[in-house]
Amino acid sequence: MEQLLNEIRPGYSDRIINQKLQIPHSSLDKPYTHHFNQSEEYFIQVPEAFVVPRFPIHHDVRQPVPRTDYTNALHDFIDSMLPQVPDFFSDLSYFFDPAEIQKPCFYRVYKIGEKYFLFLLRINLQYRPLEHELLERGSNDYTAVYRTNRLYLESDCIPLEAVLTEMGKIVSFKIHQTISNTWIGETGKGYLVRGIWIDTELTKFFTKLFIHEGQRIYPYYPFTCKYKTICMTILGPTPERRRQLLPYLQGALQFLEPHLDKIQQTLKTSSFSEALPLFKELRQKVNSSYKKLWTNLAVTAYLNRQEQKEFRIEF
Repeated sequence: MEQLLNEIRPGYSDRIINQKLQIPHSSLDKPYTHHFNQSEEYFIQVPEAFVVPRFPIHHDVRQPVPRTDYTNALHDFIDSMLPQVPDFFSDLSYFFDPAEIQKPCFYRVYKIGEKYFLFLLRINLQYRPLEHELLERGSNDYTAVYRTNRLYLESDCIPLEAVLTEMGKIVSFKIHQTISNTWIGETGKGYLVRGIWIDTELTKFFTKLFIHEGQRIYPYYPFTCKYKTICMTILGPTPERRRQLLPYLQGALQFLEPHLDKIQQTLKTSSFSEALPLFKELRQKVNSSYKKLWTNLAVTAYLNRQEQKEFRIEF
């Protein structure tokens, strides 16, 4: 996936994979469950373990087309996953990201009125030694082969300014960027200097506005600051779930855009708190229908086999 300033450019697409995504599959009797790890990464846990095959490492990111053995491995992975989560992929299209070969991308464009939205699903296939069962070690040329019942993913709805095409083919998604520079300074000295950003504070501000006062749904944030705009993270991103929630993202954008300058200036001088006067003022104006969306969402913390904290999300 190539991101230039305010654009996302989909790369090489594979006809065979796209055909596989359109074949109907019946789901397993036991559903998957939703989780976050202690690093706030979202994953689903499926009832049957699957094998992630060996992928050749794409050393030259300037080469936009993957090798044949890469696409063959991805075909095998898709074949093993579709029976487990067919509702995730049924209406999506695939494209190759040469910069991150272990994150295959799937997308769909939606239009509400005159506004376009991009749903972007990225599957993270990176080997995690503490969580996955190693079958074959990786090397400088090939990734590891492993077995797991965890599928890590990123599922974002992104507002667009336009969808650019050439000869009937999509070449670029122009992002509707509503947020200015979120960098506010640096801290530390010498080699320990690090930047200070307010993306996380903005994400907390956006999400807390639209849920019940006092409700705790960490580490899940439905409304996030990404790509210099307001995005929506969808858990269990089935076609029905996406269609249900997209109008709420559109409504949140319309509500927040007139106030974004004030919100950013406030968070550049103060950490987020529900006691901020601006937050309290805006919360009173939010349509109550938003709060109903996450009323039944419950978060349970637990320790995994390595005694690391994880979270199960039920809704």
